[in-house]
Amino acid sequence: MSRQSPKLLGLLRRFAGATDGNVAIIFGIVVVPLITFIGAAVDYSRANMARTSMQAALDSAALMVSKDLSAGTITTAQVSAKAQAYFTALYTNKEASGITITSNYTVGSGTTGSTVQINASGSIATDFMKVVGFPNMGFSASSTATWGTQLLRVALVLDNTGSMADDNKIGALQSAAKNLVTQLSGLAKNSGDVYISVVPFEVDVNVGTSNSGASWLRWDMYDSTVGNAYCSGALSEPTMAQCKGHGYTWSHTPSTNKSKWNGCVTDRDQSNDVSSTAPSSQSTEFPADQDASCPAATVLPLTYNWTNINNTINQMSPLGGTNQTIGLQWGWLSLLQQSPLNAPAEDSTKQYQHIIILFTDGLNTLNRWSGTGQNGTGAQVDARMKMLCSNIKATGVTIFTVQIDTSGTDGVSPVLPACATDASHFFMLTSASQIASAFQQIGVEITKLRVAR
Repeated sequence: MSRQSPKLLGLLRRFAGATDGNVAIIFGIVVVPLITFIGAAVDYSRANMARTSMQAALDSAALMVSKDLSAGTITTAQVSAKAQAYFTALYTNKEASGITITSNYTVGSGTTGSTVQINASGSIATDFMKVVGFPNMGFSASSTATWGTQLLRVALVLDNTGSMADDNKIGALQSAAKNLVTQLSGLAKNSGDVYISVVPFEVDVNVGTSNSGASWLRWDMYDSTVGNAYCSGALSEPTMAQCKGHGYTWSHTPSTNKSKWNGCVTDRDQSNDVSSTAPSSQSTEFPADQDASCPAATVLPLTYNWTNINNTINQMSPLGGTNQTIGLQWGWLSLLQQSPLNAPAEDSTKQYQHIIILFTDGLNTLNRWSGTGQNGTGAQVDARMKMLCSNIKATGVTIFTVQIDTSGTDGVSPVLPACATDASHFFMLTSASQIASAFQQIGVEITKLRVAR
């Protein structure tokens, strides 16, 4: 050890035993801001937790108020009260006090969505910051729910086949479809914000006898006479187009009197039966048919005349076999600005949602080339439909499919779940009483609600 070591140890001992107050003074100066800093962090953490839970409550409240407005269950005058009620039920932070809530509803237009904005503020009593003169720490949050930012074009493709008479499925469908029309029309703040078409179908669709002179029709497979006696194959009341399409012989001399035509058309030539190609030649034109079970309700092109839409739905009645493919194709065609249905032009500066809702109570049984009209004979019809669904979805159209099986014998369709945009867009029902709920859920989904902070 060096000579200086005893001296150094002595100095250290004297410093440790010093009582002149310098160390105590320094500690006293440091401890106040140190405690304040730590306490501020604790108080801030409590306030941040209160604000985070406030934000979550506001998001949920704004979304629920928006759903109520879009569904028509509340009026705009009830927005503030409903927002307050939802938030109060959802916000359970016991430390917060002095909570204030304000809300504002803004009507949307064709380019901007309707919005509900809810703002909230409050404070917590501090435990540490009050030492330095801050007895409370305030915080605030805001949430905006926006919906209907895109214009809607919706095709209702509705099963009118004979089995829809069972268990009052047709009546439940008519009621649910009209409720959906009311729900969607409520989203239209301006004329043309929402358009709806209706496509009733069975084996054929009815385009209306007023179109007998239309350039997009072909008459080479038309015979106003229908009956088993003239077809060599085992089909029930076949038309000439169905008989020959199945490869059988039609023994009757065609009666081409257009005045007897009932308005029905059958599938186009393949592959145009699963495409949106505009009619321009015989292979792309629509064959006039004389199906004895032709739907009573005719195809209604896109319109925002809600009375006409509801009248078409009311005219539906159940008869005939099932060809979902032709109904789905005409639903697709109704959304396009081309012959035969010529949808209204779309504004290039605006955004549109194109949606098809296909409702059916059974499995495919018959088209122009295959099936007999009886269950278990529609595998080839399904094959055509799968191609059609793929082609439609490739263009960005959203597809909802709804199947109902009240008998419990059909099981899930081999094609409808895959035809839907995704699993959440397919509905499997077992009771007519479920139709209303399914259509209401679809209506809520179509509003495209989203929360934006």
